[in-house]
Amino acid sequence: MELNDFITHFINQFDEEPTITITGDTDFKNDIDEWDSLTAMSVIAMIIDEYDVSLKGEELKNCSTINDIFELIKSKK
Repeated sequence: MELNDFITHFINQFDEEPTITITGDTDFKNDIDEWDSLTAMSVIAMIIDEYDVSLKGEELKNCSTINDIFELIKSKK
């Protein structure tokens, strides 16, 4: 599992590609204007499909950066 692959999957959850460059350090809740609760649900579903890891909404809520989500997924594998 690579961070760059995860970022690609993450970006694909948006209806329109975010207007900023997304890296592991991106604060997705504050830096991505398109972030909303529906996108959060899409990200959770993508994580289940792509990584066979189930996250709770509260766990995602406690993450600040893309890398935080990535590390959380790795810790559950």
